[in-house]
Amino acid sequence: MNSLNAKLPALKSPAGKVLRVAAFAALASSCLASSARCFEWSDLNPFSEKKYEMKIDPDVPADRLYNEGLIRIEKKDYETAAKNFASLQKQYPFSQWARKSLMMEVYAHYLNGSYTDTTAAAERYSTLYPNAPDLPYVNYLAGMSLIGTMADVHRDQDRSAKAIKYFQTIIDKYPKSEYVTDARFRVQVARDQLAGYEMNVGRYYLQRHDYIAAVSRFREVLFKYQNTREAEEALERLTESYLALGVVNEAETAAAVLGHNFPDSEWYKEAVSRLKSDGYAPSEHQDSWISKAFKKVGLS
Repeated sequence: MNSLNAKLPALKSPAGKVLRVAAFAALASSCLASSARCFEWSDLNPFSEKKYEMKIDPDVPADRLYNEGLIRIEKKDYETAAKNFASLQKQYPFSQWARKSLMMEVYAHYLNGSYTDTTAAAERYSTLYPNAPDLPYVNYLAGMSLIGTMADVHRDQDRSAKAIKYFQTIIDKYPKSEYVTDARFRVQVARDQLAGYEMNVGRYYLQRHDYIAAVSRFREVLFKYQNTREAEEALERLTESYLALGVVNEAETAAAVLGHNFPDSEWYKEAVSRLKSDGYAPSEHQDSWISKAFKKVGLS
């Protein structure tokens, strides 16, 4: 036997015990005579210190960890700063330092440009500290991280929708917050982006002469985003689409509502021109969904 891993026979008799001890002795002698690492009895102990070495990190005061995070932020090492604040939370999970450090972790992720980490940390903060005075600020950072990474209107607008959620939370729950005014502006920006996406898809269908699909997208703009800058074009495109489908009442209504709400719009002039070329004129039909949709929000 020249291997420490060789299997020994299961010997239960007194003679067997003697043979087993002798076998171990032979293995040890073989080890000493070779260049292999010598056999150690601790190798047989599954709870030896070599296998389960206990490492206890020295306690670092909470204020020191917090200040180290602040220093990292000053040095623009935002990733390390976030790790420092996360470490503080693990070491002092039930302290006020944990709450402050989680808020600073949100801030560090925001400065680092990571919207995923920012929103994840913000969600943890909202869950752990639902009554904290800093919640408006945390929601604002989460919303800003998403606004700053919104895709253009040709791509999916998932981040725009999520940004609205955070800013709307500030508006609804913290109306006296210093962030409310800017939150309202950011909601409008994100809604414009969502409306722009719907318009872009609608134009695509219109170019392909898929008028029913186009109407569906422009209709979405009027129902959800008629306070955005895209509403004017949506009404003109509805005039164009309905004329192509031969649905004259809706085409006339779209142009009439457009003129009533945006009389100086270039899109209104375009809608009137389209109707006249086919022998029609703007006229609001009260049974039209377009007329009802605008009256619902008091725009007509």
